This record gives sequence, C-alpha cells and structure tokens, in this order.
Amino acid sequence: MNVIHLSAECYPVAKVGGLGDVVGALPKYLCRNGVQASVVLPYYDRKFVRENKFETVFEGYGQLGHRHFDFYILREVSDKLGFPLYLINIPGLLDRQEVYGYPDEIEQFVAFQLAFLEWIVQSGEHPDVIHCHDHHTGLIPFLVSHSFRYNSLKDIPTVCTIHNGEYQGWFGWNKISYLPEIDLSKSGLLDWGGTINSLAASVKCCWNFTTVSPSYLEELSYRSNGLESLFRMEKQKGIGIINGIDTEVWNPETDPLISAHYKRESVTEGKKDNKKALCKEFGLKVEHPLIVFIGRLVGEKGADLLPEIVDRVCTAYKNKVNFLILGSGEAGVELQLGALLSRHKKQFGLFIGYDEALAHRLYAGGDFILMPSRVEPCGLNQLYAMRYGTMPVVNSTGGLKDTVVDMNSAEGYGIRFNQSITVDATEALGRAITLYKNPEKLKELQERMMSLDFSWDRSAAEYLDLYTRLTKLQHGIESN
Repeated sequence: MNVIHLSAECYPVAKVGGLGDVVGALPKYLCRNGVQASVVLPYYDRKFVRENKFETVFEGYGQLGHRHFDFYILREVSDKLGFPLYLINIPGLLDRQEVYGYPDEIEQFVAFQLAFLEWIVQSGEHPDVIHCHDHHTGLIPFLVSHSFRYNSLKDIPTVCTIHNGEYQGWFGWNKISYLPEIDLSKSGLLDWGGTINSLAASVKCCWNFTTVSPSYLEELSYRSNGLESLFRMEKQKGIGIINGIDTEVWNPETDPLISAHYKRESVTEGKKDNKKALCKEFGLKVEHPLIVFIGRLVGEKGADLLPEIVDRVCTAYKNKVNFLILGSGEAGVELQLGALLSRHKKQFGLFIGYDEALAHRLYAGGDFILMPSRVEPCGLNQLYAMRYGTMPVVNSTGGLKDTVVDMNSAEGYGIRFNQSITVDATEALGRAITLYKNPEKLKELQERMMSLDFSWDRSAAEYLDLYTRLTKLQHGIESN
C-alpha cells in the first residue's frame, strides 16, 4: 500500500509545532508496518536541506491563475528519516527559509498543492491513499474530486487530519482563478461564510477526516472557529486517533541531549542528576520542586495566565519552588515574564525562543510540566514529559483529557484542573508541591507514567486500519 503524506511541516526538516513532530514520525512507523509511506513538503532553505543530499526526480510545470511556474521534485537520497522524503521547489515561491508568515502565503500553499497534483498526474504514479494534514493541503480532496484536470485521480481515497482547527486557510473568491477548471456546480463545497475555506472544503470532500484525539473530535462540534455546524454535519466521517510519540527520539535511556541517562527503575536518581545541571544553568536551587512550561506563548496555550501564575506561586511558596519557561510568542506575555526575573530571580528562569536541546533537558530535569491550554487538540508535551517521568499538570481539554488521568483516580498519574484560569492552575500546582514532599508517592507515579504506551506503534496501527478500509471501499470490497 502506497500512502503519501502531504504537509507544511515535518521534523527535522521544518517544525513549528506538533504538526511537524507527527509528520516526522507517523510515516516511519507506517513503513515498519509494511506501508510504503512517504512525505511531500514544500522546499525550505533550511539546515536539514543544506546538509543532506537530494536528487531531482521530476520536473514539471503548473499554472497559478495567469502565472506559469516550473517546479522540481527533490528526493532525499538516503531515506535517513525512515521514509522517502520529497520536497517541491518552485523558484521564487517555494524556496524560502521560514515555514509561515509571508504575505503571499495563500499563493505558496495553493501552488504547492497544484504542483503535487501535477506531479502525480504527469508522472502517472498514483498512490493508494493521499493523506492531507491541516488546511495547507486542504484543497486536495476537492480538486481530485471536482477539477476536470485531475479527473484521473478522483478514485484515490483522501484522508484529512486536523491538527488545529483554529486555522482554516481562508481566501477570497477573487482568487478562485488560482484553481484549474472546476465543476462550478460543486463550487459551494469550497465556501464557508462567503469565503473559500480550505479546511472546510477538506472536511466536506475527503473520504474520512481524523482528529488528533477523540475528545478533540467532540470539541470541534461546539468550538472550531466557525465550523461547528459543519463538524456536526460531517461527524460520521470523523475518527479520533491520539497522536503517538517517537520513542526512539524521546528516550531518557539514550537521549543524547540530556545530562544523564536513566530508566524507569532509576528515575529518582536520573532526574536528580538532570535537574542539578539545569538548576546550575539557570541559578536555581535543586532541592525545590521544578515546574516547567514549554511551548508557544499564545492564548491557545493559556500563556497569558503564566505571569500571574508564576508570581502567585513564587510569592506563596517563597524560596520553596522553581519555575522554568521556554517559549516565545505574544510580545506582551514575553515582557511580563521578563519583568518577573528580577522579582523572583532565585526561583524563576526564562528562555525566550525555542531550543530543541533545552526542551529535552527540561523534560528530563523538571518535576512537573504545566499546560494550562485553552485549546489542545492532542498535546505532545505531556506525552514527552511522562516518558521522562515529569508529571503533567494540565487543563482538562482535548487530548490532555484523553491522556492524563488525575492521580486521585484509580491508576492515575497526573494532575488535572477544570478551567484555564489562574485560580484553578495555582490550586493544581499547590497539589503538585504537596506531592513533591512525599518522594515515595512521587516515584510510584513517575514509574507508572513511564510504563504507559504512547508510542506511534499503537497509533500507526489505527491509521493502517483506516487506510485498509478505504482501499477496500475503493475497490468495492465490503468491510466489516
């Protein structure tokens, strides 16, 4: 079975968030299960691309409205990621450093999708399934079904995975000429609220859509930035599959980015060694509980609550608790956090930006990870943290609710609170600080969470079942 994943991100080529982690891992685990899984990305002028060898395997041309473009398909020669990786280079459009943020982003991603389809049509090498990720590839299901130019692809099953439904790829009808000739009687499938909505079109036209957790599938029906009624109408096509993590990359026994290796049985000693190095780096005291936050400093993540949470907890537990925050985002949040450095200089450390190696050290050296997210479709940070024995303190939303069981429940191992508000988060952190004073209980919970299976083996098997069912439908075979 040949499955092509189409995405804007893929770790380690280009990663902005969890999308990159998923697309960098799922295809590898699918390949190990006998699937011919590959990834197609836009070309980025980034470190991975510059340092690895690529060969041009196809040259073609396309049309973006009145604009003619040439494109080149480059394949990474060694398959070092565990699957074939292809990049689409369009000189002047898809040959830049950053993943997002350009004023012609709509043109970039529409051209990316058109170049992909032209490649498939012109080469004649048709996959068994096209798996699209988020709105950047959301026009594909519509185009293979309702564009005359791509009529030869209409029987290929399409799957759309929604990593974050807040972003939908909107653009005006004045740009409809970007698309090749379509069946105008089907143009309503592109529309939502009077604009072309790439994500809405994908949900309407794909054979199945998946979300990155079962709870997020349910949440989309009442909170999806204007698409709530669409998700209620199309619910029968939706499947919630919790993301996995790459347990080879995220492994405290072998991780080259952390200070000391450890396994479940030696979690207390191992985390203490990593915590010592981390506290020395940021001038904190190792004997106090260390609470970490890793992620974008934006409202979705509840980051606007962090300054007040840090201030309240550090004041209430003067010189008895530490915070370390790694992230960047809204300028106001960054400034407020920076102002706390002098106020709580022996309790608070801050790194504005993103550093992959530092993130690994925080997972290994932290005692607790705080995730006050308002929206968290799946969440990977809590899964990474548990792999390293760092207890998640999370708001009960989306994938956080699906993956973290409160320690007061039978077989629980984490701490949950019910609303993304300061008082709930600080109360939950009070529970964490109390637990820290009971090292035997803390170790028991750490060992329990480290024994959980959140690997991609489990999740990849669910995707394989979906692909198999769709290919049976494609060939008219009944599926039980």
